[in-house]
Amino acid sequence: MNDVKKTVLFEKHAALAQKSQIVPFAGWMMPLWYKTISEEHKAVRTTAGLFDCSHMAFLKIAGKGATDFLNNLLTNDVSTLKPGKARYGYLLDHSANIIDDVIVYCIAGDNFMMVANASNEQKVKDWIAKNKTGLVEIADLKDAALLDARVDLALQGPASAQCLKNIFAVDVSVLKPLSFVYAKNNSLDVIISATGYTGAKISFEIFVHPSKAALLWDTILEVGKNLGIIPCGLGSRDSLRIEAGLPLYGHELDGDFNVSPFQAGYGWAVKLQKQNFIGKDAIAKKINPDTEVARLKFDGGKGIRPIRQFDGILNTEGICIGHVLSCAAAGDKQIVLALIKKEFNTPGKSVGVYYTARNAGHIQQGRKEKVNLGDKLTADIKGLAVERFEKF
Repeated sequence: MNDVKKTVLFEKHAALAQKSQIVPFAGWMMPLWYKTISEEHKAVRTTAGLFDCSHMAFLKIAGKGATDFLNNLLTNDVSTLKPGKARYGYLLDHSANIIDDVIVYCIAGDNFMMVANASNEQKVKDWIAKNKTGLVEIADLKDAALLDARVDLALQGPASAQCLKNIFAVDVSVLKPLSFVYAKNNSLDVIISATGYTGAKISFEIFVHPSKAALLWDTILEVGKNLGIIPCGLGSRDSLRIEAGLPLYGHELDGDFNVSPFQAGYGWAVKLQKQNFIGKDAIAKKINPDTEVARLKFDGGKGIRPIRQFDGILNTEGICIGHVLSCAAAGDKQIVLALIKKEFNTPGKSVGVYYTARNAGHIQQGRKEKVNLGDKLTADIKGLAVERFEKF
């Protein structure tokens, strides 16, 4: 616990959330929720929610040769990236293991910002340093001493564009996905990007100097109050991304099942036609997997046992065809992301779940701690496969 860091917005969280709701996450003290996960989830789908994402990794990669350097690191094509545009892709090792999934923002020419997962920050930094070439410079943009330092607040949901227009007098509703603009008022100088991790059709991330993050947080909540905008924690961020079908590193990417981008449904971010990138030959061998990530829907609510990671997914004959990767409540339903045999991933197809043992009592009753593909089991709850990604 002594090594756990506090984000630049920690005092704001401490004032809004109970102490028990602020927990260590990826090395940072973060709020799980302020009111309830369900209220915050609903706000993002109907009005908007504000998230602290300042714990993420923000790196400046700039200098002569930065474009070629990044293009060699990333599975996606950085060579065609123009200022004001961003691109999603993967950092792979030479065996095609995923180091992280990242977004790269082209600030200008050979000047880029890379945003990576907080849990992988040191791993990403080490990998970039190991492969660094020539005159490319790397800087940690969370360092408030830098004039161009940046951290991220995410404003997600239908009311977010109007809120930002009220603050900065900029119509960001016209921004295309993975595009960004600069905006300022008397007190704030920000980058507003049409990106997010909730599946919301209208969603933005606002990059601001760390010294101004608290002011931006307060301003958005004050201006957005009449629009129904509320602060949101990690709980709803997870339930929203699962409902939308978005992958999380360690679950629907890499993790215990070594899930590849092709299995996750993100093969489009792996440009095998590029001349070269680290891990290209190895990832090319994974292009036609026999399993893939599916989105499944089950009944939820009071009295129904929650589905958990590693529970078994069964076909209508009771044969185990895969495993749960993530699950969350969304209204009166449970949404599951699971790695299953590809032939069963058809919207409308019936599936079941076998609950693995939760405690010693379950084991004594004969419930399995672990299930394997091909096991014959009895479903504890039945549901349906749905479209891989939800549209809102």
